[in-house]
Amino acid sequence: MTEYDYEELGLVAGLEIHQQLDTATKLFCQCPTRIREPEESTRSLTRYLHPTKSELGEIDDAALEESMVDREFEYLAYDTTCLVEEDDEPPHRVDREAMDVALEIAQLLDMNVADQVHVMRKIVIDGSNTSGFQRSMLVANDGEISTSEGSVGIEDMLLEEESAQRVEETDAGVRFSLDRLGIPLVEIGTKPDIRSPAQAREAAERIGMLLRSTGHVKRGLGTIRQDVNVSIADGARIELKGVQSLDDIDDLVRNEVRRQVELLDIRAELNDRDASVGDPQDVTAVFEDTDSGVIRGALDSGGVVQAVRLSGFDGLVGREIQPDRRLGTELSDHAKRHGAGGIFHTDELPAYGVTEDEVAALREAVDAGPEDAVVIVADDPETAELAIEAAAERAETALDRVPEETRDANDDATSRYLRPLPGAARMYPETDVPPVTPDESEVETPELLTEKVDRYQSEFGLDAGLAEQVAYGQRWRLFEDAVDRGADATLAAQTLESTVTELRRDDVPVAHLTDDHFRATLELVADGELAKEGVPELLTALAEEPGMDAAEAAEAAGLGSAGEDEVRAAVSTVVERHAEQVAEEGMGAFSALMGECMGELRGKADGDVVSDVLREEIQKRA
Repeated sequence: MTEYDYEELGLVAGLEIHQQLDTATKLFCQCPTRIREPEESTRSLTRYLHPTKSELGEIDDAALEESMVDREFEYLAYDTTCLVEEDDEPPHRVDREAMDVALEIAQLLDMNVADQVHVMRKIVIDGSNTSGFQRSMLVANDGEISTSEGSVGIEDMLLEEESAQRVEETDAGVRFSLDRLGIPLVEIGTKPDIRSPAQAREAAERIGMLLRSTGHVKRGLGTIRQDVNVSIADGARIELKGVQSLDDIDDLVRNEVRRQVELLDIRAELNDRDASVGDPQDVTAVFEDTDSGVIRGALDSGGVVQAVRLSGFDGLVGREIQPDRRLGTELSDHAKRHGAGGIFHTDELPAYGVTEDEVAALREAVDAGPEDAVVIVADDPETAELAIEAAAERAETALDRVPEETRDANDDATSRYLRPLPGAARMYPETDVPPVTPDESEVETPELLTEKVDRYQSEFGLDAGLAEQVAYGQRWRLFEDAVDRGADATLAAQTLESTVTELRRDDVPVAHLTDDHFRATLELVADGELAKEGVPELLTALAEEPGMDAAEAAEAAGLGSAGEDEVRAAVSTVVERHAEQVAEEGMGAFSALMGECMGELRGKADGDVVSDVLREEIQKRA
């Protein structure tokens, strides 16, 4: 991947971190924040959304473009879905727990909390909200974090409601699920202080650590999303949406810088060629007898082929601007927004069943010369017309500038056009929810995860790796509680992290294990009623029969702690069984026999005790 001189290019980047909070109820109603499976849905409802004017009579460009795509939005509802989620009842007051967590985060980010918090409506008509807007409120601003490349300012932090979960595309539009809608979410925006891809990733990691330090944020795929704003000196501000993995942030920034550099080079070349964009026209006649599957399918369904001449664009439409993405891909992204499957262009033709003769006839039909490129769209008449116009408009923009826009992050760290950048015209006050007066004195600043790691090493004697595993894991509260109840710290940490991971790999249903299961298991060990070696087997039994009491499960599995006589009898049996080997090898037979002794006792005895007895028995016979 190309590494540029980012200072010379004038790279400026900022982050927007969206993190779901782990609260008992949603932000504006009492519904649970538990994610459901679509199969659990009990009913559904539909909506058609359209943009509204702001208080100043303006309509947001992003909302206006979204409204040009006619779609039906279906929402899956559940037995917990309420009228607020359906937008059939006004929202309730702001959830107190969510506000308290937001205040904790503000303290960790060294931010100034607002004297009074007002709820705003943000127009969103992509279907992700039943109401056509998202409720959001500014809680704090003007904070700061540190990175190895300098400090990064925190512009603001908003507390808002999460959007509905997109389930799938349908023939009529999009299907969403209401289980996620309304989950409290903080949006943290940095100042444009980031100057390199590596710093962008480090800043995101730092903010993520601070968020997890509260112990009140949701974990797992989709619970945190990063948006990255990127621009270079002669380019444009681009918002990269929906980055799911921290590992992708630096590559996304690099690829966006490359895209803008390539587009600026293309602009310079187009200007040197005195390039221009023609008017779209119908070229259906050129393809009347085509064998191209895509075009043939469109024509047989009553469709047409629309084309536009791009004068001076030859060789540039197919130029790569990101890995496996070209200027032609950018044109195609815009065409797809209007329902087309994509475009064909002469930099890639003949191909896809289009012949050389058809390419020549196409060029002649639109009066294209050798330095010109031609773009075509085959679809129903209305879609083809809208799509070719969108592609032509994007080509026109290539002559002048890198356009400001919102782009969707792809899994390969590239991006694709999503919509124009939103503006202030989509915000207006929420009149159904009273303002909140936050009180920072009611919350305590959480211990940082990095501080927790250090404490676990000094206070509990954990090694650095295990301390970090527990502190950054989801069960640190359970770990501390178990130790307070008398559990050995190292055993508790290993049980909650390593043992659970190993059992999961062995397909044990560890999701059935509750905090009480772990507490009871560790208490049995602390009380001498269960050997630590029996912990995995007992947890397995409890996972498979979650309703059983830990002591009963241990007894049923024969996992009671063995006394010294029982241990010595079992070890003696093993040693007698291998008397000849012991006579020949002496202590050299220890390792081989140790495993067999532990198996004989089936986890009922501590390994250190078995080891000591085995050494004694071998020495007697050696």
